[in-house]
Amino acid sequence: MTESIPVAQPPLIPIAASEKSIVYLGDACETLKRLPSDYFQTAVTSPPYWGLRDYGAAGQIGSEENLEDYIANLVRVFAELRRVLKEDGTLWLNLGDSYTSGGRKRRAPDKKNPARAMSYRAPTPAGLKPKDLIGVPWRVAFALQQDGWYLRSEIIWHKPNPHPESVKDRPTRAHETIFLLTKSEKYYYDYQAIMEPAHNGDLRNKRSVWTVATEPTKEAHFATFPTRLIKPCILAGSRPGDFVLDPFFGSGTTGLVAALNDRNFVGIELQPDYIKIARERLARYGVSFREDSLI
Repeated sequence: MTESIPVAQPPLIPIAASEKSIVYLGDACETLKRLPSDYFQTAVTSPPYWGLRDYGAAGQIGSEENLEDYIANLVRVFAELRRVLKEDGTLWLNLGDSYTSGGRKRRAPDKKNPARAMSYRAPTPAGLKPKDLIGVPWRVAFALQQDGWYLRSEIIWHKPNPHPESVKDRPTRAHETIFLLTKSEKYYYDYQAIMEPAHNGDLRNKRSVWTVATEPTKEAHFATFPTRLIKPCILAGSRPGDFVLDPFFGSGTTGLVAALNDRNFVGIELQPDYIKIARERLARYGVSFREDSLI
């Protein structure tokens, strides 16, 4: 039997009706505080990357002046997310990396900003040199580990069709990182659901490098999860009828894949325009959701 939708305390204001799934309009951390503990089986999400895109929302994560503030904000969000996960729950976290822009001491314009959809580049973090790879994903992962998460796996998302780069002094980046983190030492993980073909025709345990091409989304002008990237996370991390959580819902890929695989989903999104994009996108697949607001 399918579980009921979580009841936030105090209740959020309903806008539309849905049987199984819901998207909350609001700040991720504050909304998570109003959701029940030990409820969600798994979370699959990709927070805004630090200093790489302006999503046009006041107070958005990713626009922090200092890298340390960005990491601290994510630690706070995921501490609340850990509370709402079941004891055997999992978190699949996708993050991208970036490079320092030189010896900037303040937000400064840069000729590469149009490609990044930003009006500025953040200052170079303390201790780093111009042109250093920052290592944002691992810095966040270590901070989450220190905060109590179990860091179980690094998954390499290999992109066979990466975004072109004009660099001549390093390889073109063709991958991002997904971390599998867990609330407890023992957790639900259905390895059989995501076994992959071996060279001899048998099946083998899924490897930690996933080759998945990026997928265009006509409704969205920003980068979105490929559905094929998210499906193994949801199949391995949950059962049919479970609730899947995405606190940075964006264009709704996590919700779409969850719904198409007989899971329920809850999303949180700060930008109302993106909820509209997600609604239009999911509707093309016959998927709907209820929307609540923190008004």
